Amino acid sequence: MNPQDLIGDCLIHIFTFLAEEDLISASSVCKVRSLQNAEVALTTRHEVCSVLQHWHHAAETQWLWRKMCLQRWGFCSQAVLASPLVNHSWKTYFVRRSHLETKMKEGRTGGYACESLRGHTGSIVGLVYLKGSSPVSPDLWSASTTVCSASTDGTVRAWNIQNGELLWCSAKQSPLSSIIRDEQSDFVITADSTGLIKVWQGQTGQEVASYSAASTHCTLLQYNKDNDWFLSVGTNQGSLCTLAGLALTKKSNMMVCDSFKVNIVLVSPDKKWILAGSKEIVDLHPKSARLATVHSKERTNNKALTVFDVSIKKSKYKSQIQVQQVESFPLALNSTSSDILLEAKDSNCIVMAADRHLWVYSLKGVLLASFEEHIMPITSICVDSFRVVTASQDLSLRVLTWRHDRGHGLALDSRYHLLGGSHTMSRGFSHVCCDYSSIVGSVEGKDGKDVLKAYTFTS
Repeated sequence: MNPQDLIGDCLIHIFTFLAEEDLISASSVCKVRSLQNAEVALTTRHEVCSVLQHWHHAAETQWLWRKMCLQRWGFCSQAVLASPLVNHSWKTYFVRRSHLETKMKEGRTGGYACESLRGHTGSIVGLVYLKGSSPVSPDLWSASTTVCSASTDGTVRAWNIQNGELLWCSAKQSPLSSIIRDEQSDFVITADSTGLIKVWQGQTGQEVASYSAASTHCTLLQYNKDNDWFLSVGTNQGSLCTLAGLALTKKSNMMVCDSFKVNIVLVSPDKKWILAGSKEIVDLHPKSARLATVHSKERTNNKALTVFDVSIKKSKYKSQIQVQQVESFPLALNSTSSDILLEAKDSNCIVMAADRHLWVYSLKGVLLASFEEHIMPITSICVDSFRVVTASQDLSLRVLTWRHDRGHGLALDSRYHLLGGSHTMSRGFSHVCCDYSSIVGSVEGKDGKDVLKAYTFTS
């Protein structure tokens, strides 16, 4: 074996024990800067140059940086290195993403850009990311993120949130009541106050298809099953209608409960079952074929959380849905509000908000964290694998980030506020959503014209 190769292999092995910051420092060693002012003998300079060269090359080993990425983020595919113009190294990816997350955790002025997106002349009823960056596979190289918003002014609008540009606007119709995107993020689906459902091409805003559900409010759920496209619609009449394909062909219409409107429609991650219900009865959230429900305990106003595992048992002639209770525990909610916002961090962690309070529970009933960061009620929450964002009527967004504590497991750290503008012009935030590197909230205008606030972090 070449002695020089042995030196490199030894250095690589040593570097596997370095912390992230130390490996970055080690890879920054530059033989030219180190020697340009050195007054040493030529042979000594040659030897030092050789050592520094081995040091630098060892610290630049892509295997080391890929290992660092996997240790920190759990999953990284080769696709995350690609951009339209160049393929980046694992080191470039690690450094860029680390810098971006530092900015997103600190929220300092200059670490993000804020755009006000104006144009709606009514209340914004919902917003979705059409083109964004996922925490699982973030796009660190693209400078374009598209968000679509729907309003009671009867229009759907698509925005480039980096520069505030309006990309397209639909023709006016009856006031819109809901908006979702399809699983592939190619289409936007809306429902208006007459029950008219429309599918829009996300890039151009062209109307693709429409269907009338004849309901004053529709709850929409799009999913793909075995490469087929489906849309389930919950109605005020208590029925669940299923449409197939982009032509919105009616496949079925089932009465769920004629005494309540269906405003909860959920699908399991494996697409084997759909749950339809009413928020007038219970609040629910599914995760990994596991269902969490918040409900009032019998004959009291005290709240409890009950968790069920949902599975399908197949026999020769039929399939039967089986539901088994796995946990149930009382909630220590110091709130009198009946409106509880419920989201899942993963299959073992639940995030809840009511009034000004935010709680994090394990599915064993352990209260992991509680916060009271707002001075007015929380109106919306967004939860992903990196952070939690709460929107409030106090005209602020609160950003909290997840942390894995080796001694105590999952923890949530409260970070900073993002302000939404002036109280003389606005009432507060009504909705919030986020992708990996941006946050978008809708602000209620006192003149009835809501505004989108987009906060974009760059590396």
